[in-house]
Amino acid sequence: MLEKVRAENPIVHCITNHVVSNFQANGLLALGASPIMGEAPEEAAELAALADAVSLNIGTLNSQSLNSMLIAGKTANGLGTPVVLDPVGVGATEFRKNAVNKILEEVRVSVIRCNAGELAAIVGADWQAKGVDAGEGKGNVGELARTAAKRYGLVVAVSGETDFVTDGEQLSKIRYGHKTMAAITGTGCLLSAAVAAFLAVYPKAHFEATAAAMRYYAIAGELASRQAEFPGEFQRAFLDRLAAIDEDELDKFMNQKEGELKR
Repeated sequence: MLEKVRAENPIVHCITNHVVSNFQANGLLALGASPIMGEAPEEAAELAALADAVSLNIGTLNSQSLNSMLIAGKTANGLGTPVVLDPVGVGATEFRKNAVNKILEEVRVSVIRCNAGELAAIVGADWQAKGVDAGEGKGNVGELARTAAKRYGLVVAVSGETDFVTDGEQLSKIRYGHKTMAAITGTGCLLSAAVAAFLAVYPKAHFEATAAAMRYYAIAGELASRQAEFPGEFQRAFLDRLAAIDEDELDKFMNQKEGELKR
């Protein structure tokens, strides 16, 4: 799937978090996609129509960007273009909760990509999130993800120490990655856009494309951690690994990890 992304260079329209837009755009370029970063409602429909996938991120939400997300999402739906929703900090304020509910009611979202705290807020589970961070709570994250996937009829991808991807029936657990990824602002936001890029080239295989994107991203993070100890150098190493990693390296890494787990 990674080779197909790089060969087709899909356009991903991002209505995103102002804090991370540069990192998100550079990350998409590194993995082989082509970002469009635009949120004005006056052009939201045109940009979504140009795109092969749409990534909606509520990190720095306001009324105008919400309106643009609804326009872009509905335009994408009309064209059969995949839509990824990143409900950043959805449990932090009523405005965010209401916005996510409105998007899910009015737009046919393909994938929700979130952390455990955001997932819990969406399904109404008991969880103590910390702002936009995952926080802590009780409950089986995989089962919460299944609940949300079935409720909304989409794929749910939850990032954390273990990543979970489910369509409500199938469930994939991804145990790659590194804790330094959580020390960089925007790694989750870029991950959502990366999922959108994979969906763009496999628009009828949402579960498989999402799981592939999550594996690739986590492996790139773990490999970057072997080169960089601190957050500043890690960010650069991570972008480099997103660009340099290939299918053979992914296969070699996964085979090695499977061997370690069996020992």
